[in-house]
Amino acid sequence: MDCIALASGSSGNCLYIESDDSALLIDAGLSKREILARLNTAGGNADRVQAILVTHEHIDHMRGVYALARSLKVPVCATGGTLHEFIRCRGSTIMPVELVRCRFDERLEIGDFSIEAYPTSHDAKEPCAFRIEEGSISVCCCTDTGTISPGLQEWLARCDALVLESNHCPEMLRTGPYPEMLKRRIRSKRGHLSNPDAAACIRTLSQQIHTVMLSHLSEVNNTPEKAMKTAQEGIGLFMDEIDITLASNPDKDQHWPGRIRV
Repeated sequence: MDCIALASGSSGNCLYIESDDSALLIDAGLSKREILARLNTAGGNADRVQAILVTHEHIDHMRGVYALARSLKVPVCATGGTLHEFIRCRGSTIMPVELVRCRFDERLEIGDFSIEAYPTSHDAKEPCAFRIEEGSISVCCCTDTGTISPGLQEWLARCDALVLESNHCPEMLRTGPYPEMLKRRIRSKRGHLSNPDAAACIRTLSQQIHTVMLSHLSEVNNTPEKAMKTAQEGIGLFMDEIDITLASNPDKDQHWPGRIRV
């Protein structure tokens, strides 16, 4: 299984996951045109996409979902709360795209993939992380969560690779330009995961997972170097056993796209 980060951060998020015969998109926070252009540049195949999974309804995750689902003729899969917000934002219950509800206690089978959702802690209607399994291997995508609950930690331990939020450096956020209300939101348990929080999660999972992609880095309150350094220091003795990479955007990183293979 290949995972390619087409976009990451507050400007938009989109993850492409591909097996030999099938593919999925997790979130579509850019325009349809931009996602398809990046997918082509990154070597993906839009014709293989079987569905678009949506973690929550915020615009940086949902901007291109409707247009892309119509264009590719694939279903939109999300929790009931997220689908409710999707319909509300569209202003109509009449949808020319198929909507599939993901329930936390059920598996969803699409193409080569078995999909599970698990609740995260974010200021959205019903946000979730996704675990994508193909045969005996699995990848988890967990972004936009203010905390990692014990249940979520245990759920993540069942994956081989992890796409994990590492949103901000606490000191950069504290001294940065954001208004205090926004800073409190980001730091809250329904906000975003900090670099130290991400590092602690990786350290706890270090004997289960082999590959990590740090994602959703703030352009204002973080740097790739700080996120990577904190994660590497966090795993300490296990540094040689876990491959850590970064999700990024083509205008910010000459090494784009971030990519992991499981």
